[in-house]
Amino acid sequence: MPLRPLLTAALLARAALCAAAQVPLQEYAARRTALAARLPEGAVLVALGARAPRQDYLTFFQAPEFWYLTGFLEPDADLMIVKRGGRMTATLFVPPRDPAMEAWTGPRAGLDSAAARTGMPTQRVGEFRAALDSAIEGARSVYVVGDLDAGAARSADDQFVESLDREHLGLLVVNADALVDSLRSRKSAAELALLRRAIDITVRAESVAMRTVAPGVPEYRVQAVIEETFRWAGAERPGFATIVGSGPNATSLHHPAGDRVMGAGELVVMDIGASVGGYSGDVTRTVPVSGTFSAEQRELYQVVRDAQSAAERAAVLNANDDAMENAANDALTAGLARLGLIEGVDAVYDPPKGMCRRRIAKGCSQLSLYYNHGLGHGIGLEVHDPDPWEFAPHRIVPGSAFTIEPGLYVRANALDVLPDTPRNRAMTAKIRAAFDRYKDLGVRIEDDYFATESGVAWISRGPRELSEVEAAMRR
Repeated sequence: MPLRPLLTAALLARAALCAAAQVPLQEYAARRTALAARLPEGAVLVALGARAPRQDYLTFFQAPEFWYLTGFLEPDADLMIVKRGGRMTATLFVPPRDPAMEAWTGPRAGLDSAAARTGMPTQRVGEFRAALDSAIEGARSVYVVGDLDAGAARSADDQFVESLDREHLGLLVVNADALVDSLRSRKSAAELALLRRAIDITVRAESVAMRTVAPGVPEYRVQAVIEETFRWAGAERPGFATIVGSGPNATSLHHPAGDRVMGAGELVVMDIGASVGGYSGDVTRTVPVSGTFSAEQRELYQVVRDAQSAAERAAVLNANDDAMENAANDALTAGLARLGLIEGVDAVYDPPKGMCRRRIAKGCSQLSLYYNHGLGHGIGLEVHDPDPWEFAPHRIVPGSAFTIEPGLYVRANALDVLPDTPRNRAMTAKIRAAFDRYKDLGVRIEDDYFATESGVAWISRGPRELSEVEAAMRR
């Protein structure tokens, strides 16, 4: 769908702003210094960059931890930090220029340009292993940041660690991802600026999508206008696979946009995020395909919105995530009980194995029938990014950037897959009529928030109240 001229002009202006936003070199240097401060004297740390895809026509994405420490976005590079005599040295190892390869890939930085871009001394990546072996000679341990513990898949970084174990007997290889993640959890002003631009573009794309949704429109067409808006506005890509789930697909948490044609009277969940400078927004809206919510859709939607509002009130500086979670859960259970979808706020049931997300004193809360994901997560270089509440003191602090995203999903087979127990049979008999009334409805509302010294702010300011969504779809 072509963009209107006024929208196009606005998006082009925002593209210029996005292009200007960046993290300064001094901040990358400060991050490496902060990381070194957490290492013992004599420590050696390596951060492994992502490898180029085997097929040169596939898209390359830099490893987030390596990106965070270097800002260098080309493949096959590595970083080594050595802390000796109270002094930290950082060296970037990169591939040299290769005209034959660049005929396929385009120009690469090489050593001199990489040094200028990052402010670090550089060496050929082919010299990395010898330099590392020399640095850790006689050391008891080495710290590694990378794609580790991949299980049976065994990433290239796992294989690198295995080679260290073979060639340096007795050397302890320490996974240092958590050290970097603890630094990444608090966003700087530059990071928040990039996130704000990403979120702003995401909200605009949701608005365009709302005006695209209609009976007879396939999910992929909504995806197309969303991702077109991302690129027009200056985002480099979606931060994650675009989710557009209509009708029964709205009850799947991460249903990718597909070929299903939206029908009148259905809901559609659109969970999307634009990436700007690597930083991804994450906003979800649930809208009526026909432009107006039915009575049942309004009731279920309002329960979710009330839960989000309750969590927002609990999201204050120095609060922990349990406060938000408990506030949202209380609102959801009260709403579900009011609609007859559960027996009561403290009612429990016997869930299928692995399907109990929320336990209460009596057992598994019946809330888990309809809500089996977390309330929110950090956002940043990864759409599920580290956040301060994951680290001591486990609180919302200035620099937190996170989502609040309650949801309810009345999957058509939710009662059919339950274990055949007396408790479940009694529950099913009581809630079946209400269940059939709301069956195949899925609602999620997700917004993005920043914590600063002045408090917690709602950033993704797009239509979300029932009347606002309906008005946005009429425009």
